[in-house]
Amino acid sequence: MTLDLPVRTALPALTAALDERAVAVLSAPPGTGKTTLVPLALAGLLDAGAPVRRVLVAEPRRLAVRAASRRMAWLLGEKPGGRVGHTVRGERVVGPQTVVEVVTTGVLLQRLQRDPELPGVDLVLLDECHERHLDADTALAFLLDVRETLRPELAVLVASATSDTAAWAELLGDAPVVAAHGIAHPVEVVWAPPPRAVRPPHGTRTDPALLEHVAAVVRRALAERGGDLLCFLPGVGEIARVAGQLGALPGVDVLQLHGQAPAAVQDAALAVGARRRVILATSVAESSLTVPGVRIVVDSGLAREPRTDHARGLGSLVTVRASLAAGRQRAGRAGREAPGTVYRCWAEVADARAPRFPTPEIALADLTGFALQAACWGDPDAGGLALPDPPPAGAMAAARQTLLALGAVTPDGRATERGRRFARTGLHPRLARALLDGASAVGARRAAEIVALLSEEPPRELGDDLSAVWRAVRDASTPYAARWRQEVRRLRAQVTAGDRELPDAAAAGLLVALAHPERVARARSGAFLMASGTAAETAPGSPLSGAPWLAIAVADRPAGAASARIQRAVPIDESTARSAAAHLLTERDEVYWAVPPGSRRGELTARRLTALGALELDAAQLARPDPALVRAALLDGLAREGVSELLRWPEGASSLRARLAFLHQALGAPWPDVSDQALLAAADDWLEPELSRARRRADLERLDVGSALQRLLPWATGEAGRLDELAPERITVPTGSRIRVDYSTERPVLAVKLQELFGWASAPALAGGRIPLTIHLLSPAGRPAAVTGDLATFWREGYRAVRADLRGRYPRHPWPEDPTTAEPTRRANPRK
Repeated sequence: MTLDLPVRTALPALTAALDERAVAVLSAPPGTGKTTLVPLALAGLLDAGAPVRRVLVAEPRRLAVRAASRRMAWLLGEKPGGRVGHTVRGERVVGPQTVVEVVTTGVLLQRLQRDPELPGVDLVLLDECHERHLDADTALAFLLDVRETLRPELAVLVASATSDTAAWAELLGDAPVVAAHGIAHPVEVVWAPPPRAVRPPHGTRTDPALLEHVAAVVRRALAERGGDLLCFLPGVGEIARVAGQLGALPGVDVLQLHGQAPAAVQDAALAVGARRRVILATSVAESSLTVPGVRIVVDSGLAREPRTDHARGLGSLVTVRASLAAGRQRAGRAGREAPGTVYRCWAEVADARAPRFPTPEIALADLTGFALQAACWGDPDAGGLALPDPPPAGAMAAARQTLLALGAVTPDGRATERGRRFARTGLHPRLARALLDGASAVGARRAAEIVALLSEEPPRELGDDLSAVWRAVRDASTPYAARWRQEVRRLRAQVTAGDRELPDAAAAGLLVALAHPERVARARSGAFLMASGTAAETAPGSPLSGAPWLAIAVADRPAGAASARIQRAVPIDESTARSAAAHLLTERDEVYWAVPPGSRRGELTARRLTALGALELDAAQLARPDPALVRAALLDGLAREGVSELLRWPEGASSLRARLAFLHQALGAPWPDVSDQALLAAADDWLEPELSRARRRADLERLDVGSALQRLLPWATGEAGRLDELAPERITVPTGSRIRVDYSTERPVLAVKLQELFGWASAPALAGGRIPLTIHLLSPAGRPAAVTGDLATFWREGYRAVRADLRGRYPRHPWPEDPTTAEPTRRANPRK
């Protein structure tokens, strides 16, 4: 056996720590043997006579589970299923002699829910905790709960490929930290930014120019350095595109390493090759797997993270800048066995903007599955769980609402028996609902097949019509089809309903709609509207674009986009939508103010509406709408169109309103505020009872607003009787004319012909003498001649200039030398 791995020197300290405290943290870089040698040593399989302990190793990925199981079995000279075995969803390779079992963290969570004591297990090793996967964080919290309440002797070891272990040690109650130091060969850093600017990632889209540059850097690195090359890319699509651009490299095998890769490709990537190799990999190769022979790393600098739009119920992966910690992990892969080189496809200065560590999945992901796990554990709000980071309150609230709608929890958050059954399926709660409820409608076999398509996402090249994808996969012999059939067998064993007479397309649509009822969508103006209220569009040329209804299985909404993108869906009919989303079906009376497109005039609309979430199905006019709803809708109309616009204001009403506005500004209370906002807020005080009797726009337009406005006058204090004194509607000038005062400007204005003011020494002040009246002096033709707020001063200083200017134009009108003693007149002089 090859046992001279660096971690071996740390085994005595690690064993002692676990014997003393039963908890410990192991810090060991990738390639040191923490995933393979440590479990064998702790299980007592390396030293003859050592006590044998049953060890459960939890890995975040299925690929890592199988790789670790094969490697440990090889070290023992065995195959998986002997003393070392593994279990992933739908695949269990163990035997009666198995003492080290490698599982995914999801499988570990299911076992903890089924029997929290984990009978027969002596130690649990949680590997790759630094990656901060949600299942790993949850499993650790459950294990600490088990140690505290049920099995204090159960040993728990947290293993991290990084050195930031203080938080883990604190979480485990100041657990001892054991460090294993790898053989740190020097790694030369070559900064290789693109020759020209590339667009930043948007959603899952990566600029093709960057991928072309990555391929060019791979070719350059192969020419400049020796050894195998490991290239990090954010996803399967980018791997395929870079592989296509590399083409056939002379004497070099190009391998694509990711979770969906065929087992033969995974094995080839994890073993020494006969020829030089280029391994294009996702982040799975950062620390979970050791790829031998690598001397060169080409790092695109990108990674994928989940994002969830809780308001719209849409989740997706987005491409982001990889963290500095991930960059160190990737670079370290070049120096595991000998000195190496990392080519970084960005400028060094860009590191200043990169995050230090990856964001914990709990802060980003859809928490519906986590919330169900917590509810089944007996801690619905997860407040009592020892989690490295608490779940965001908004995400937990959205998750609980989803679970309540699915019938998985009670209103107080406790798991129902239905919810516990969901959890036992190992599926997302939405898919569990589709499987269990759909089996009785479409049959167990077809329910399992369709849900397996939703659980094991098919390759994108199969198209966006899930019914067509289903037909293609049924007859295929691809690696994906093999994984799909394995999942179908697993799910088929969980339901017992027989087959039903329902066409395949209808069965697929029903199952998708059961899983995502808020995503049933109706065609609208060349696109679709989901029951959640989110607009969605199919890809150009999609066969789904002409369907009247869709059940949408997969959709995302890129940042800044107006609509979601439909990636997988099935045509359905309205009856299927109504059946699957029955809890969204409502019948309600709607009374509201509606403004037709292209119009500025709204009208009250009253109807009885049948709706499926945001989708209107049927509407009928209401003959007798609720008066309270009518009143509220009319008030909404007044708010939207404005009191000044919707109500009719004849001259008298407008004048009264202007006078009140002047007094409110000049004197304040008790004179009322008559702005639009204030009048709307005081509708009860001045528009009743007419408002409660109104039924349409015309009723509002017929209101006598002048009389209604009188209700706001300060009658109770007696001040209302002083209205004409403080803000007279008209003022009598020396000729006896009663001239209307204009209160529409900042200061009240009296516009009067100059000759009518002869003999008037000064104009009266308003608001109890506080505000002087502004006089607009008019020519005999009624045109402005002068403006003054001090008539006495005008007669002394301004009148001569006006007289000189105007008497030649208006010779038949009097222009006396002294206007203060002249006789006022409305007429011209008689003709001679």
